[in-house]
Amino acid sequence: MTKKQKFPYLVGSKWTAQQKVDGWRHFQVVNRKNQGKWVYAEMVASCDPNVRFWINAKLLQDRSQWLGGWQSLQEMEAIYSNSNFSETPFIEARDENLYIVD
Repeated sequence: MTKKQKFPYLVGSKWTAQQKVDGWRHFQVVNRKNQGKWVYAEMVASCDPNVRFWINAKLLQDRSQWLGGWQSLQEMEAIYSNSNFSETPFIEARDENLYIVD
């Protein structure tokens, strides 16, 4: 029996950061990497292909940091006001979760 792949639809997916990352909010996953039990996604800013970084794909499930699809600020506010998010600031990911690619 084959093991089910984690995050099978990761490449090509679009995401909105709750807080700007290098000045941008909208990103697309252009690559994935499996490292042991971790799955990483290479994120590229939709308006600036020079802004790219790798992130632990598990962090994309945290709606206090990322929303699926490209959301407008108004949509983000509506989602936030109708949810149970606490008003905590964006938590910077630790080294195993996020790193910048030069």
